[in-house]
Amino acid sequence: MNTDITASTKPEYPVVDRNPAFTKVVGNFSALDYMRLSTISAVSVTVGYLSGIKPGIRGPSMVTGGLIGVMGGFMYAYQNSAGRLMGFFPNDAEVARYKYKLQ
Repeated sequence: MNTDITASTKPEYPVVDRNPAFTKVVGNFSALDYMRLSTISAVSVTVGYLSGIKPGIRGPSMVTGGLIGVMGGFMYAYQNSAGRLMGFFPNDAEVARYKYKLQ
């Protein structure tokens, strides 16, 4: 099975890093990425709390919902950050920041 995304889809924007490391992707999180992560986490905590009212397990349900939200929000932010570095999403800020490192 071919897992190389560049084989099936070509980037529409300038490529900053074809294969960014984990630390580079996380370091590239924008304010919007952090806002999305926080929003998804907050909504998940609220949904978890409300889901646990009827059976009387509000606390554990809220913690579980929060963990799911934090993981989901992080993955969404990571996907957006990596996509910008690899040229799949609009990346004007990244191109300006890494202009001397473009491949």
